[in-house]
Amino acid sequence: MASIFTCNISPYVALNSGNKPRFGVRAQSLGGGDSTVLSSDEIVVNGTSFVGPKEKNGALIDGGSGEKVKNGTLIDGGKNGRLKPTIEKKWVKDAVFKDLELLWDDGHGTKTVKDYLDGAKEIIKPDGGPPRWFCPAECGKPLKDSPVLLFLPGLDGVGLGLALHHKALGKAFEVRCLHIPVYDRTTFEGLVKIVEETVRLEHASSPNKPIYLVGESFGACLALAVAARNPKIDLVLILVNPATSFSRSQLPLLPILEALPDGLHDVFPYLVGFVTGNPVKMAMANIEYKLPPRLQFQQLYHNLTALLPSVSVLSDIIPKETLIWRLKLLKSAAAYANSRLHAVKAEVLVLASGNDNLLPSKDEAHRLKSSLKNCKVRFFKDNGHSMLMEDGLNLLTIIKGTCKYRRSRRLDLVSDFLPPSMSEFKCAFDEVTGLFRLATCSAVFSTLDDGKIVKGLAGVPDEGPVLFIGYHMLMGLEIYSLVDEFLREKNIMVRGVAHPDLFSEIMEGSSTEFSVSDWMKVMGAVPVTGSNLFKLLSKKSHVLLYPGGQREALHYKGEAYKLIWPDQPEFVRMAARFGATIVPFGTVGEDDIAELALDYHDLMKIPILNDFARDLMSKSSRVRDESKGEVASTDLFIPGLLPKIPGRFYFLFGKPIKTKGMKEMLEDKENAKQLYLHVKSEVQNSIAYLLKKREEDPYRSIIDRTIYRAFYSPLPEVPAFDP
Repeated sequence: MASIFTCNISPYVALNSGNKPRFGVRAQSLGGGDSTVLSSDEIVVNGTSFVGPKEKNGALIDGGSGEKVKNGTLIDGGKNGRLKPTIEKKWVKDAVFKDLELLWDDGHGTKTVKDYLDGAKEIIKPDGGPPRWFCPAECGKPLKDSPVLLFLPGLDGVGLGLALHHKALGKAFEVRCLHIPVYDRTTFEGLVKIVEETVRLEHASSPNKPIYLVGESFGACLALAVAARNPKIDLVLILVNPATSFSRSQLPLLPILEALPDGLHDVFPYLVGFVTGNPVKMAMANIEYKLPPRLQFQQLYHNLTALLPSVSVLSDIIPKETLIWRLKLLKSAAAYANSRLHAVKAEVLVLASGNDNLLPSKDEAHRLKSSLKNCKVRFFKDNGHSMLMEDGLNLLTIIKGTCKYRRSRRLDLVSDFLPPSMSEFKCAFDEVTGLFRLATCSAVFSTLDDGKIVKGLAGVPDEGPVLFIGYHMLMGLEIYSLVDEFLREKNIMVRGVAHPDLFSEIMEGSSTEFSVSDWMKVMGAVPVTGSNLFKLLSKKSHVLLYPGGQREALHYKGEAYKLIWPDQPEFVRMAARFGATIVPFGTVGEDDIAELALDYHDLMKIPILNDFARDLMSKSSRVRDESKGEVASTDLFIPGLLPKIPGRFYFLFGKPIKTKGMKEMLEDKENAKQLYLHVKSEVQNSIAYLLKKREEDPYRSIIDRTIYRAFYSPLPEVPAFDP
C-alpha cells in the first residue's frame, strides 16, 4: 500500500534525505500490520529521523487529539470514529489567503527541465518503500477552501512533472504528487487502488469539493481508471497527452529496448529525451519574451549547455529493467482505461501536443472527445510529448481559461475567479494581443468631477462598485485595449459581461487551440446574466457592460458609432441597488483600421457563406426576447473586413454618475428612464467629441507613430491631441 508523506522542505520534498527538514513532517503508512514503536519525539521516514508525535501499534498519539490509525485509516476517536483522511490538512487550516492580489507572482518562467532533473536525483534514491504521496514545498499555502489536486506521473514515476507549475498551482490547489519508486513493481490495478483510496478519503473529508486528477501520459490512464470506478465522486480530469493511444504509437519502444545491448543503455536516455520533448522549448521555459534576440540566443545557449549534462540522470530515473516493466505496465494501463471509457462521468480536459513523436496525441484527443460524455480539448501544435516541461504552457492558465477551476460542485465564474498573474498579464497583452495593441495605440481620456477632460484614467473612481456603460465597436475590438489600460495605469481588473456563446459549445467547436476567447475568460469575462451582474456589483467590482451587446458589435453597413440600445433601462436599478457609480464612455477607431465590406445582409446573398451563417445562428443563444426591439436581433455572423493602414483607438470616459442613495428614487420608472437616457446621451457626446478631436491628433496614423517611436524610444506611450 501507499504511504502518505507531507512536509515543507525546499526546494522539493526529499524522501531519502539524510538531513533534517526545517519544518514539521508527518508520515503515515497505509499498509497493514503493526508499525514500529517510535520514541516520543521523533518518527522515521525512509531511514531519516524527524521530530513528530508518538506512534505505537499502528496508532499516532498526538497529545489529546484522540486520533488513531485503524486498518490503514485515520480515525478520530473523540468524534464517534468519524472517517478522516490520512493526508495532512494543516496547510488548509493555516491558510490565511482569501483572495489573490491582482498581478500576483506565479513563478512562471523561473524553472526549467533542469530543475526537474536536479530534483529527481534526490527523490529517486532507492529505499525499498512503496508508492507514496508528497507535497512540494514550492507550492506553499493555498487559498482558503482550495480543492485538492493529485498529480499522477508518466512513465518516469518521479512525481515532479509539475515542477515548472508548482508555485502557481499551489495558490489554487492543495497539491499532492504521486511518487513511484524506481524499483517498485506495483501492478496497474494496485496503483489504481492507491489513488482510489486517496480520492475516496478526500471525498469523505470534503464531499462538496471537486477533486482534480492531473495525469500525464501513463498517469492519464490511471486517472481515467479511477474515474470509471468512482462515477459518483466529483472529479475533474486533466489529461496531458494521454497514453490511451499506446497501441497506435509509431515508435516501438519495447522491442527496441529489449534488443538493445546493455552497453548502449546509457545512450538510450538521450534518445528518449529528444523523442519525448522539444529540447529547445524546454530550454526556453525561463527566457523573457521581450528580451532582444541576441540576449535570447545567449540565454538559450546557456540553458542548453547546462541541460545536456543533466540528461544522463534519466538512466537512473528509469533503468533498463524498470523501463521494460513500465512499458508493459503502460500497455495494460491503456487497455484497462480504454475498456472503461463508457463509465467515466467526470469532467475531462485533454491537452494534446502537435509535435508528439511518441504518441498520436492529436488523434487521440479527438477520439476521447467523441468517446467521453463531458470532454474539452485544447491543442498545442508546437509542443512535444513532455509539454508540461516546455515553454509557452502554464497549466493554471489553461485550467482557468477553459472554465475548469471551481471550489464547489457548481462553477461560479464570479466567486471562483482567480485574478490574472503578472505572467498571464504579460502573455495576454504582450504576446497574444501585443501586435494589435501596438498597431492601434490607444489614447485614453477621462472626465474629472468638475467636468475637465484629462489624459489618462484619473477621472475614473478607484473604489467600486463601478459600472462602465459604453459603445461596442465592430467585433468588440476595443476590449483588449480597455482592459489592458486599466491594469497598467490603475491596477484595476475590469470584469466584462460577455455574450453566453463565448462560454458555449459554439466556441468549442470552432477551435480546439487555446484562443483569444479563452484568454478573455482568464481576464475575468462572465456570461451576461442578471445574477452575474448582481454578484459582481455586490463584490464592488469594476464591471463593463454594453447595452447594445451583440447587435451593436455586429452592426450593418452605415451603422458605425450608432447606439443600438434597448428601450428599457436595464442596468439603472441594478446599479442603484448597490450604490454603484456609472461611468459612461465612448470609443472610436473601428473605421481607422478596417472597412466593413460584407455585413449580414451581404453574406446571406452568397451561397455556402449563407449556410454557414444560418448554422451559427441556429446554435446561438438568445440573450433578450423580441420585446426588447432591434437590439434583440441574433444575427450572429463573421463580417467581411478590408484592412486599412491602422489609425488609432480613442477612449473617453465621461463624468462619473453616482447612484448611491438613489435606490428609492430610481424605483420610479420615469426617473429610471431619465437617468438611462442621460447615460445614453453622455455616451453619444463622448463619441462625437472623439470623432472631432481625433482630426487634431498628429499621431493618428501608424506611420507617424512609428517615426515618433524611432526618435523617442523607449517612451512608453505616444502623445495624442490636447483635450
